[in-house]
Amino acid sequence: MATNIFVNLPVSNLDASVKFFTALGFAFNPQFTDETATCMIVSDTIYVMLLTREKFAGFTPRPVADAKAVTEVLIGLSRDSKADVDDLVGKALAAGGSEPREPHDYGFMFQRVFADPDGHIWEIFWMDPGFVQPT
Repeated sequence: MATNIFVNLPVSNLDASVKFFTALGFAFNPQFTDETATCMIVSDTIYVMLLTREKFAGFTPRPVADAKAVTEVLIGLSRDSKADVDDLVGKALAAGGSEPREPHDYGFMFQRVFADPDGHIWEIFWMDPGFVQPT
């Protein structure tokens, strides 16, 4: 069985977050969706649980970070090409996201970053498959 990853993110407005990520092309699992949370499908093994801040707070004894003020996580997603990186970031900007820093082209890797409406940082990148050596 494959290992799945579930990233849990607090959001201030669940409906607005669903609208934003729908504009980027993501789908949601209605089985794990209610008025306090939704399960965004990134791939067959990667999911992002968007949780209201109140729901998120129930899972931790620590204060919930305000992602517009501090960085609590950097979420990296690979894409198949530089054009795919530009496409996803372009959709994020058109849907109300921001681009907190300039794109970086390292030759073997191209990276752009967007911040979602809650301030979470998403690093979208393409890496030349020929550069990665098998382990």
